Amino acid sequence: MPPERKPPFSFELCATAGRARAGLFHTPHGVVPTPVFMPVGTQATVKAVSPRDLRELGATMILANTYHLYLRPGDERIARLGGLHQFMAWHGPILTDSGGFQVFSLAPRRKVDADGVTFRSHLDGSEHRFTPEKVIAIQENLGADVIVCLDECAAPYDYEYNRQALARTHSWAERCKAAKTRRDQALFGIVQGGIFLDLREESARFLTALGFDGYAIGGLSVGETKEEMHAVLDLLDTLLPADRPRYLMGVGTPQDMLACVARGIDMFDCVLPTRTARNGSALTRAGRINLRNARFADDPAPLEEGCSCYTCTHFSRAYLRHLTMANEILGHHLLTLHNLHLMLTLANEMRVAILEGRFEEYRMSAILAEES
Repeated sequence: MPPERKPPFSFELCATAGRARAGLFHTPHGVVPTPVFMPVGTQATVKAVSPRDLRELGATMILANTYHLYLRPGDERIARLGGLHQFMAWHGPILTDSGGFQVFSLAPRRKVDADGVTFRSHLDGSEHRFTPEKVIAIQENLGADVIVCLDECAAPYDYEYNRQALARTHSWAERCKAAKTRRDQALFGIVQGGIFLDLREESARFLTALGFDGYAIGGLSVGETKEEMHAVLDLLDTLLPADRPRYLMGVGTPQDMLACVARGIDMFDCVLPTRTARNGSALTRAGRINLRNARFADDPAPLEEGCSCYTCTHFSRAYLRHLTMANEILGHHLLTLHNLHLMLTLANEMRVAILEGRFEEYRMSAILAEES
């Protein structure tokens, strides 16, 4: 008999501390230690930084966007050019989302029905159709390590619409699972249901019965309170299988990451570090710094005392404010380096604390203020 082929994906749970988890997510392009923060590379680029920068920062996995890459430059073109890893020269693991969030965020441009979504491009107004099968085909062309099911992210407080959207999300999950052909890609199902715990439980039970390589949690950080988000995560921690990675979609402030790791989440992504950098702000453990503030004009200190990133070890707040006020590209680059360094460092610190059995002590002592 031929030897049994080893599955290209596995999740190894290494340690727990309360509900916090430290694991190893094995993929064809490398092992991802969790908890992990994934920088967002919407259009096959993490804005203002290069793949070399990402490697030096310690990033292990990044995210790209199915909707945007389908429109430009096109998933078939990327496939002809060797797939997303080759195209963007990032040879570590990649996750692509399904375009489901754009169904939510571009609501005036789309129409949802039981079979899929029809939308108009934000680039040129051309009409396109996403079905579960089409979304899987696009993601197979892109060639990411982790792909996700097409889902519908609904506004968090409309129970009746969430119930209808959940039925579509579950039907689409079945069709996505049936459409998937590539063995070298993991497929994640997406738990939806707004703030409604009965719908969230229904979704988790339905998707885990189908069986996926991991489970994403969508529809959070879209207008609900922190308490409501935490209640959903507290519930899902009891329902999602322990031997699969858990990915909280689009949530990634330093404060949220700490609170959600404590509730059993393994994977995070968020545009916040790169977007705030382009807007002239830095994330620090003591809160956010807006470098447009005049009080930094003569400040010789680094962004954050004790930070080992390239920006903090070479440049002052005064210089970074100057770059920001002059709208210099270098300012975007340096602030992005710092913000990503903070998020990646926090994820690694949490992992070490879990492995060493001191996560609660770490969580209680972490200085993570909202503003500065």
